[in-house]
Amino acid sequence: MTTQSSSIIRVLLADDHVVVRAGIRQFLEQTTDIQVVAEASNGKEACDLLEKIRPDVAILDIQMPLMSGIEVTRWIRTNRLPIGVLVLTAYDDEPYVQAVLQAGSNGYVLKTADPQDIIESVRDVFHGKSVLDTVLAQKLFAKLSGKTETSLIESLTDRELQTLTLTAKGFTNKAIGVQLGISDRTVQNHLASIFQKLNAESRTEAVMRAVSLGLISTNISDIS
Repeated sequence: MTTQSSSIIRVLLADDHVVVRAGIRQFLEQTTDIQVVAEASNGKEACDLLEKIRPDVAILDIQMPLMSGIEVTRWIRTNRLPIGVLVLTAYDDEPYVQAVLQAGSNGYVLKTADPQDIIESVRDVFHGKSVLDTVLAQKLFAKLSGKTETSLIESLTDRELQTLTLTAKGFTNKAIGVQLGISDRTVQNHLASIFQKLNAESRTEAVMRAVSLGLISTNISDIS
């Protein structure tokens, strides 16, 4: 979610618990490609620092004083800041997941996840990929309007799967159209159909659900 060419991923870490921030920072900075450039103890402070520092990725807790992680995510998207958002929280409730995705987050990972998984999630968000904790993905799938996995797989066309694959790689509608040799409007129509079939309200949510179903992979090779 960045246009910078630097190999160092600059991260802002926002959590109202000092000990939690210290622990996350410690294992993040054991890597050679991630640097925590700022910390915030509440949502308002996070927004001020995000506007001033413009990091590559913001790691946000949900429950914070002054502004929640959901509100901060919405603020980032409203102000069109080129910052990837990874929500790192202890909450695994489905309404929280839905609210975070609808706000525009690129990922949702539980604090109970393995540190290496969190590190990889930061890298994935930086590279424009969507990230969702495996347990949460399974819960979301169970809520898919009573649709079975088989019916969802069969309902998506080959072109829609190709569109989803390129969407997962962070391609814009225009870029998808160029890759597939179709117009921007046709891409929009494909995405609208995908949203309806997967009961998704955003590109990120559609990709996460498709990945959880095994329909696509965020690491597959380019489509020919």
